[in-house]
Amino acid sequence: MVIRNNEGFLEDASAWTTDIAREIASEDAIDLSENHWEIIMFLRDFYNEHEISPPSNRLFVKAVKEAFGEAKGNSIYLMQLFPGTPAKTACRIAGLPRPTNCL
Repeated sequence: MVIRNNEGFLEDASAWTTDIAREIASEDAIDLSENHWEIIMFLRDFYNEHEISPPSNRLFVKAVKEAFGEAKGNSIYLMQLFPGTPAKTACRIAGLPRPTNCL
């Protein structure tokens, strides 16, 4: 059992596994597809490189756009994959800390 905070974020990002990601996603009724995994793994790489989650939705969209182009780096695409606040939802599933500027 991994320790999560009151918002569902892992207390220790290194405890993350793909099974944990599936469990967290299922709590939000998200069935992870290849498109989800592409963004999740991108976020984990981003975190490993910068030691921070993208701090806001705007910067999350910008980072995805730079990595994957306009078709995937836009709010509508990311909201379809990760409903609500995409950066917050995606980071939670990816086992990363809560983005600092997400409500």
